[in-house]
Amino acid sequence: MKQFKYTVRDENGIHARPAGLLVREAQKFTSHIQVICADKTADLKRLFSVMGIGVKKGDQIIVTVSGEDEAIAARALEKFIKANF
Repeated sequence: MKQFKYTVRDENGIHARPAGLLVREAQKFTSHIQVICADKTADLKRLFSVMGIGVKKGDQIIVTVSGEDEAIAARALEKFIKANF
């Protein structure tokens, strides 16, 4: 399992359009990918799941990746999140 933490800097948090892009990025990988914010957990490959946790600016998220391509997926997602949120 790989994991990383990130504090969201985007004024709008993780809202609809960028969340859709993030989900598409996560769907490129076979690993199981979750995002945790406070006491809520979401499947990063499902848009409504991600939107349902309501990530706001200043929230710290933890992304966990487990599976055969976890190392590549974790690096790619961390880079994507840092560039977009």
